[in-house]
Amino acid sequence: MRHRPHPLSAAVALACMSGLLAQPAQAQQAAEALQPLEEIQVQAPRLPGLNAPTNRLEARRLSPLSTADTARLLRSVPGVDLSSAGGVSSLPVIHGLADDRLRISIDGMDLISACANHMNPPLSYLDPSNLAEVAVYSAITPVSVGGDGLGSAIIVKSKTPRFATAAEGSLTSGELGTFYRSNGNARGVNASASWANENLSVRYTGATAESSNYTAAKAFKPGYQATNTIKGSHWIAGDEVGSSAYKTTNQALDMALRNANHLFTLKLGLQHIPYQNFPNQHMDMTDNRSTQVNLGYEGRFDWGTLETRVYHEHTRHSMNFGADKLFWYGASATVPGMPMDTEGKNTGAALKASVLLNEQDVLRVGAELQQYRLNDWWNPSGGGMAPDTFVNIHNGQRDRIDFYAEWEGALDARWSALLGARHSQVKTDSGAVHGYNSGYNTDASAFNAKDRARSDNNLDLSALARYSASETLQLEGGYSRKTRSPSLYERYTWSTGGMAMTMNNWVNDGNGYVGNPDLKPEVAHTLSVSADWHDPTRQVWGLRLTPYYTLVDNYIDAVRCGPANPACVKAATNLNSGRFVYLSLANQDARLYGLDLSGFFPVASGAGWGSLTGRGYLGYTHGSNRDTGDHLYNVMPLNARLALEHQLGSWTSTLESVLVRGKHDVSAVRNEMETSGYGLLNLRTRYDWKQAGTQARIELGLENALNQQYANPLGGAYIGQGMTMALNGMGSPYGIPVPGMGRALYAALSVKF
Repeated sequence: MRHRPHPLSAAVALACMSGLLAQPAQAQQAAEALQPLEEIQVQAPRLPGLNAPTNRLEARRLSPLSTADTARLLRSVPGVDLSSAGGVSSLPVIHGLADDRLRISIDGMDLISACANHMNPPLSYLDPSNLAEVAVYSAITPVSVGGDGLGSAIIVKSKTPRFATAAEGSLTSGELGTFYRSNGNARGVNASASWANENLSVRYTGATAESSNYTAAKAFKPGYQATNTIKGSHWIAGDEVGSSAYKTTNQALDMALRNANHLFTLKLGLQHIPYQNFPNQHMDMTDNRSTQVNLGYEGRFDWGTLETRVYHEHTRHSMNFGADKLFWYGASATVPGMPMDTEGKNTGAALKASVLLNEQDVLRVGAELQQYRLNDWWNPSGGGMAPDTFVNIHNGQRDRIDFYAEWEGALDARWSALLGARHSQVKTDSGAVHGYNSGYNTDASAFNAKDRARSDNNLDLSALARYSASETLQLEGGYSRKTRSPSLYERYTWSTGGMAMTMNNWVNDGNGYVGNPDLKPEVAHTLSVSADWHDPTRQVWGLRLTPYYTLVDNYIDAVRCGPANPACVKAATNLNSGRFVYLSLANQDARLYGLDLSGFFPVASGAGWGSLTGRGYLGYTHGSNRDTGDHLYNVMPLNARLALEHQLGSWTSTLESVLVRGKHDVSAVRNEMETSGYGLLNLRTRYDWKQAGTQARIELGLENALNQQYANPLGGAYIGQGMTMALNGMGSPYGIPVPGMGRALYAALSVKF
């Protein structure tokens, strides 16, 4: 196994590929932390420290060639589910918590979705072809990994610089890749080129992908129409999932300068998404442009390691009705456009050090700073949208400064422990707003009259302990206190007008929302234990069981607008079921619990036909509102992945079954829809070829091979084929979950030279 040590902690860098944890070896790690930056050959498995992720996966194991959606690569990680959105904007869900409640970092940058509908989440800014590895903290997350989240964390790294040896002088390399998927006629290409000598490395990466609307397994009849829907000059067939097309382009230029034990990096990123349609949103993305500058330094000294980083990201985002949403059902008149624009500016800095106190103890200390600015405005476009521009958020500000300290050490030959604390101060504010016309004056005046500045002082704690009972069994347990301050959209969206509320929806449920400036930070208390059985080498078999229990104080949940709700008085009909509704936000208490069970084991092997390995995962999460007794929104029901993997030389083939129980524990306050249980069969194979400095990989796969009709339990409400005439007063029909993709044959090819 080839591995490059992480500059901050050798314990993190030497996590096992299977994600199964073992006891730390601080003495070995302390020595390895001072190794030079060249790659080293690891001859035997190492034991990770307690701040290692639950699962660490390299890109070569994730098969990133066949998709443009980086989040989809996490489908096989225990504890991770996906809330579907646009074609490149899926949202990871870990143990019932998603989106802003997770800490997601891309090359050390804490990115924020600059959109009222969260169409540009952090993982959408990195193309899968530029991915190096993903680290997922699904159980207890140490404070050194990050704050401003309720527990779980996803740490993503793009490909690292490669340097030439003294004998090579200079080194040039390149990569070309392409993929095609039959369902939706999806296709993509990527290319990269790099040059390096002993001290300087330069690498360019570019990728583009696009897809038409995908189709479900069979025709679905929403009930508000016959079998077809008018779409411009042609018809949308009954199995076509409207508003699921997309096109995206990502480019990156990475430069690195190395001098002895010091490494300077500069990463420049550019993204352009000319369109990405959303089947579970009232709006579509009509343009998204992002530029990123990320400057970093890593140094190694006799006392430990030091890392600093400064970054800036600028996003310019636009929404409107896409082609599938521009026609009334059964009518010939087009709907006027509804332009919505957003500009976000995100500037951050980080300083962290790992200090080797002795052969057994490591102290990690650090500070982080983030300054975020957001403007969200909607230009008038006719009807009641005149004569002024609607200002949804004006000069939104969210500033965060963190300090943390964390100790990790071995107590004796069998016991190790980790303790950490982080303090965060989060300040938010928003400027004065106004609506399209005088009809919005009452809400705007009330909002403008408020003192909108808020300051939160948040405390995070983490404590972990591990007991190595034998070379085949490790036991681990811990507690964490994690805190998240509300987002700008949760605090500062202000209009109680039906249209404006419908345009503010970051959870894909079809409902309308208004913010609450008085929301308090969410505080999650999590207890988790793990039992990890494995063979002594961790290569033959393994089984890991992780139950968890989380109590969330001041959980931000939805509250119905109605005659008794002074925050947003609506008609009594808004309290009915079987329709989209208008909602405000309030702090309540919540409870989540469940378990992850994962493992792998040899089935059979033979010299002439290779080896057969069984892999499996089972996950269960239950979430409830302790104040109301309601179920929490968008929690994945009991599900499992079972696979047989065959390896013969350079061939790897997998037969996989995905089993999901029906979703019946739904959020009543949101009128969340139930979904039926289903089973999917996926087939895939790949061949790796290497000769004379050239590497190639070809992949073939058949997803949903039996063409099973299903709906993703986390897919949200289907509103992708347009608006309707006065259906439920919300402009779109209620009652249809987003259909899943039908049978899809894909092929992918990658060549490195």
